[in-house]
Amino acid sequence: MNIVAIDEIEAISETIITPQQVFEETIPVAVIQKSAPAEEIITCDDDWGVSKFVYSNSIDGILAENKVRVLPAGYNTAELILDISAESEEQDPFYIVDLTTVLTKLDDWKTLMPRVKPFYAMKCNNDGIICKMLCDAGCGFDCASKAEIEAALQFGVLPDHIIYANPCKQESMLRYARSVGVKKMTADNVEELHKIANCFPEAKVVLRIAVDDSKSVCRFNSKFGAAQHEWDVLLRTAKALDLDVAGFSFHVGSGCGDLKPFADAVAAARDAFDQAEAYGFSPSILDCGGGFPGTNDGAFSFHEVASTISNAIDHFFPPSCGVQIIAEPGRYMVAASHTYSVSVIAKRQLTAAQLADKEVRDSNTPEVALYINDGCYGSFNCIVFDHAIITPKVLGTKSALPFDTPSKLFGPTCDSIDVVMPCTLLPQLDIGDWIWFPNMGAYTRCAASRFNGQGAFNIHYVWAGVPSK
Repeated sequence: MNIVAIDEIEAISETIITPQQVFEETIPVAVIQKSAPAEEIITCDDDWGVSKFVYSNSIDGILAENKVRVLPAGYNTAELILDISAESEEQDPFYIVDLTTVLTKLDDWKTLMPRVKPFYAMKCNNDGIICKMLCDAGCGFDCASKAEIEAALQFGVLPDHIIYANPCKQESMLRYARSVGVKKMTADNVEELHKIANCFPEAKVVLRIAVDDSKSVCRFNSKFGAAQHEWDVLLRTAKALDLDVAGFSFHVGSGCGDLKPFADAVAAARDAFDQAEAYGFSPSILDCGGGFPGTNDGAFSFHEVASTISNAIDHFFPPSCGVQIIAEPGRYMVAASHTYSVSVIAKRQLTAAQLADKEVRDSNTPEVALYINDGCYGSFNCIVFDHAIITPKVLGTKSALPFDTPSKLFGPTCDSIDVVMPCTLLPQLDIGDWIWFPNMGAYTRCAASRFNGQGAFNIHYVWAGVPSK
């Protein structure tokens, strides 16, 4: 994958650049007003991908209406962090959000899984610029609440390009979905079917089936998904309630350590389709859920996942069957797009009395405590809720020093369990030094709280062109 370089742009400029200065003159330009009336909102259609985004005329709006740093392809992240940190007197944490990375991910998706239309799981990261980009690229949206549906509609997503992918919904939210025409929604139990029949009888119900998630870090079967022995009663209930079973969905879990569950899930969905057809339904939607890796440090690459799923889909749901294939990527789209930088705000040498019993017994015993200005109540909540493994990096001359100091990273709150890293090897760092973490775009800032008045951060957007084969 190559990136179209922006040769005319000098590195690290705060100047607002328009597409006339960045792209060829043949690309049409039209500024999108933030408060445009509904009829002027650019919406999605079945054509999706990076080329659709480029010709949607949204580039001008993104660059002109937001403070975006336009950089050449291949810019140095560490140098950019140094420049930004030098500008900030208060040393607040900040994200660098590379918008080009999101487009590159979308381009790779369409190349490797052209039959599978992405419905972005905005729960993962609801950044307005990213969501607007994906909408203008023709992506659908996976929403789990009234608030997310409202946001998606504001971005310009058509109701038919939204799936209400929460199997257990509040009745008032169901009625709201009906009022705005969001018909596609998931369900996995009899009570939910009765609720849908009462609140939204014309809904297109996508039954979520339970599949093998035993190889995944984040597993969902304990909360969602109908086991195979439950399918019959669900289909009989839907028939009796005169509901439209429009399709089936599954989720193998996040951080899956094996490729086989992806293929097995597609095969199970084929069985579910056949069973539904025997009841007289005509299911036409297969939702492959999420769980797609966003970085290359997992058990396997996205390329391998895509190949496995595509082969299974082509076997069990050939193009001639007419089934629409969708999926709900979240972390895949955004994980690598965010880099998070925090500063050391305090430091102390640790004594045995300040160590937990486990730390005293453990061979990995920290010698120094570094207090940084965000923690597990903020963007590092991903450590607790998403089982994230984070990688600290340091800047400037400190990066050339030996990483030989066992260090404990505390968050800034007054809670002693606000521990970002119990023990990690770092150089000798001082107050005011910066630590940065790559791949922080998924399930981080979207779930951050302001406990103790902490957790605030700044955002710096970067644009380095559009991906090109």
